[in-house]
Amino acid sequence: MGGVTSGEIREFGRVACICLLWYFVSSCNGVFGKWILTEFQHPFTITLVQLLSITIFIRPVCSFLRIRPMSNVSWRYYTRLVIPLAIAKFLSSVLAHVSIWKVPVSYAHTVKATMPFFTVLISRMFCGERFSCKTYMALLPVVLGVSVATLTEVSFDVIGLTSALLATAGFSAMTIVTKKIRDETGVHTIRLLLVTGQLSLFMFLPVWFFVDFQEVIRHPLLTAENSSFSILLLLVLDGMFHTLQNLLAFTLMNIVSPLTYSVANVSKRIVIITFSIFMLKNHVTTTNFLGILMSIVGVGLYNKVKYDEKRAKELPTSMKHLNNNSSSSYDRPPPKVNLWNNNGFTSRVKLAMPADYSRLNGSYNHQL
Repeated sequence: MGGVTSGEIREFGRVACICLLWYFVSSCNGVFGKWILTEFQHPFTITLVQLLSITIFIRPVCSFLRIRPMSNVSWRYYTRLVIPLAIAKFLSSVLAHVSIWKVPVSYAHTVKATMPFFTVLISRMFCGERFSCKTYMALLPVVLGVSVATLTEVSFDVIGLTSALLATAGFSAMTIVTKKIRDETGVHTIRLLLVTGQLSLFMFLPVWFFVDFQEVIRHPLLTAENSSFSILLLLVLDGMFHTLQNLLAFTLMNIVSPLTYSVANVSKRIVIITFSIFMLKNHVTTTNFLGILMSIVGVGLYNKVKYDEKRAKELPTSMKHLNNNSSSSYDRPPPKVNLWNNNGFTSRVKLAMPADYSRLNGSYNHQL
């Protein structure tokens, strides 16, 4: 076997750097969100800042990468799928921020481990998709782990748990709809992120004015000269990290296999939970930690089962294609080559076909 090439080493280094940066940005995004919401209890405003950051920063990225616009989509298709996706994006983001406000970041991300459960549930109920027994069995550790973590959570809050569950269900629905739009239209995921971010921003700007505007402009942290700068800085950093987190996720998704991305995503959740526990000094009991660990392992098992099932479906198709090509070559008559002999006459020579080689190899292997 040959050794590892320099190109493979560079590729591994590139993937490792993207993963580490993704973990760091995601962890900082969660901690910044908690810091802001501890003193500035306005989840609508934080969500609006994140949507504004997507609108501002993603547009030049699309121009730089020359990602084509989403121009081949009818207005009817927009109203049927794209606009509901934008609504789900805003509501899920608000609910996610409410959960981080009410409960620790580590617990909120543990509840997010139920995303495979909601994905299976929504796909089964609304899309009619069927799943194997292995898939349902892989979900048991997820549900059991989140249940244990909930029962042993020191800072448990009903609103925080409900918001986290609803946000996770919303993100699961977004994943299903995003895949459907991407498959049907061929739109780039970053372009779709920009479109849904813009739609969410403009649709819910009036809602923000109605819910948060009056309280935000009168908030003590924004009226005080020293405090206003710090809270505004945290809001800007949170928006930038949220945008960068999305870009890094899509970048990694495009350069690694689905299984590698799933493993990296599970690892990211472990890093976020660990980072938040150390940075925010959350009290975690041994049973609570075991519940968190069980839910994460369950997500990893679910991803592995889905990957194996996908490979099993693709393998018969590729084998059938191979067999069709082989049988078509076997059916063709063997080509003949003219060779000149010493007397100037030609002799017809039959070339061996792949079937002949397989028979020969079979006899040889049988003898061995």
